[in-house]
Amino acid sequence: MASAGERALHAALKSRTFDPVYILFGDDEFRKDAAVRDLVDAAVDPTTRDFNLELRRGGELAPETLDALLSTPPMLAERRVMVVREVDKLKKDARAVLDRYLTRPASDLLLLLVAPAGAKLDKSLASRGTAVEFEPLAGDRLPRWVSYHAQHVLDRPITPEATALLIEAVGADLSQLALELEKLASYATDTIDERAVSEVVGVRRGESLGDLLDAVAAKDAATALALLPGVLQQPKTTAVSIVMNLTTQTLAMAYGVAARDRGTPPRALFNEYMALLKETGAFPGRPWGEAVNAWTKHTDRWSAAEFDAALEALLDTDAALKETRLSSPEQLLATLVLRLCSAGPSRRAA
Repeated sequence: MASAGERALHAALKSRTFDPVYILFGDDEFRKDAAVRDLVDAAVDPTTRDFNLELRRGGELAPETLDALLSTPPMLAERRVMVVREVDKLKKDARAVLDRYLTRPASDLLLLLVAPAGAKLDKSLASRGTAVEFEPLAGDRLPRWVSYHAQHVLDRPITPEATALLIEAVGADLSQLALELEKLASYATDTIDERAVSEVVGVRRGESLGDLLDAVAAKDAATALALLPGVLQQPKTTAVSIVMNLTTQTLAMAYGVAARDRGTPPRALFNEYMALLKETGAFPGRPWGEAVNAWTKHTDRWSAAEFDAALEALLDTDAALKETRLSSPEQLLATLVLRLCSAGPSRRAA
């Protein structure tokens, strides 16, 4: 669900009625940058843009320069827009100028204060403007973003199956997803379907990262080993990223086994897994629904002791990928798959 700040921002863009100051922060740089572009496009007359748009970085602003920019009136337009990126880098004197301005912001200036990913929200700034947080998209928001971007930005509808396959191949990186969608929009004459994703992105249903993760969850070593070479060739996929996705899956399923052992009925495990993903915001390598369905289906194949061994194997492989040169990444992953799938089904699944 969009945050209150995002909803307020969307309403302002729709009505073209803006608050004097917006503080944009959070780890999703793609959507943050898009919000800056949308605000600038909506608030600045293109014919006077050269006179009424200022783009600055906090660490480069002297207090005198900042004071002059904040007090400059618009030229032949209703308002000016000033964007200050890396606002957290403002020096003490420049920050004092900004704080003084924020007590009585001008009505003819739209001030956008942008904090970089990883920066903590400055609560004193947030209290003096409209704070908008951009967290990485998770859950059903990620496929909804893909569908919206394809339909409304690129004028190409995309099927749900193609969306899921694209996310499995590319991951949750919106900039990479946008790039692949641009290629798909150029390739497809109408709707983007699974065939288009397979041909443009190079991933096929049944041969994706999600299928590899499903095979490991099912302890199907033969299928997992057959899938491994193709998955490693997919865009944005490395041996390290596969280990990370397997670790996420292993930890999640261990949580599910613990819930099962506490007496949670099988029909309630799906909701347990979804609640865990919502709480952690983890990306399991594919859409949440697909991951949770697989985990729920295969939970009874695993015991708590088997997960301890699985986590040890994942840790060993992660260290080996960073240190050894004797084995290739594919060889190390193949050994990992065999270790993860080596234990037979637990007694509960027998």
